[in-house]
Amino acid sequence: MAAPVVSILMSVYNAAPYLDEALASLLRNQIFTRVEVLAVDDASTDASLSILKRWEASDSRLRVFCQPSNQGQGVARNIALGQARGEFITMVDADDWLSPDALQAAVDVFRHWPETDCVLFRLMLHWQESGREEAFPLDFSVPYLSGEEAFRRSLGWKIHGLCLVRRELHLRYPYDTHYRLYSDDNTCRLHYLHSREVRLCEGIYYWRRHEKSSTTQFSADRFLHMMANLDLQRTLENENVAHDVVDAYEQIRWHNYLSLLWLRFARLRELKEEERARVREDFRQVYRSFHRSVPYALHVAGQWLRYRLRRLLARFSRQS
Repeated sequence: MAAPVVSILMSVYNAAPYLDEALASLLRNQIFTRVEVLAVDDASTDASLSILKRWEASDSRLRVFCQPSNQGQGVARNIALGQARGEFITMVDADDWLSPDALQAAVDVFRHWPETDCVLFRLMLHWQESGREEAFPLDFSVPYLSGEEAFRRSLGWKIHGLCLVRRELHLRYPYDTHYRLYSDDNTCRLHYLHSREVRLCEGIYYWRRHEKSSTTQFSADRFLHMMANLDLQRTLENENVAHDVVDAYEQIRWHNYLSLLWLRFARLRELKEEERARVREDFRQVYRSFHRSVPYALHVAGQWLRYRLRRLLARFSRQS
């Protein structure tokens, strides 16, 4: 078999109901076939591992690795990344899937524009309960973005982080494993920041949204978002990134901090006492990390409150 051109990283944890569909979209339905799928079972307790083994026995392009204990998506993806042989690398979650032309479209962009380091897929949100689909509203009306501009647009999610990345760049910036959630947020932003050019293809990544998603359920882990933000802030400073870029990210950190502070006041009583103590300490640590003056903090807080007010007024208008 020819060496793979594209390596696909997949972290798997209790994804049995969706795994066949995900693997079929990568191994059976893709127009572009020079791929390898590196699936890491993160100590699933359902039938996920047996499904992976069945597919592995029938298609040598799938390699399966097993974790003895659950350590989170970042660790699992990095295990897969360490085994990747492809010229280009992407991740696909075990409950998501790609359109048949997705990889071909992305590889074609790399071939036509050799200065490109990241190629975004179109993103389609698929709501599991209703089957409704909605295109992610990308702010990408130019032929390409510079790495810094892509980074800036990713801060407010004007562009998402699901893309095909050059191998060298992905190996330079593997997944952040400090926190179990939000590891891919930090990673994709570093990929963008250090890219020469970022382009868009017409292939589609289908992102399944459902109530059991780890990012939609409420738990103490929701507050890890601000800790992951702090980790990226430190990385930017350690790499001596331009001050205006760091300042732009500082504003996003303030916004996220205040949003989570709102959530803390609203739902903190739902957590166990030890979780509440940890969350309080995390808030203190993150607050001490901000470099701006009190007037600046009040300015950002005012912006955030105006944003919340606009959201509430818009919701009230829809209901009436």
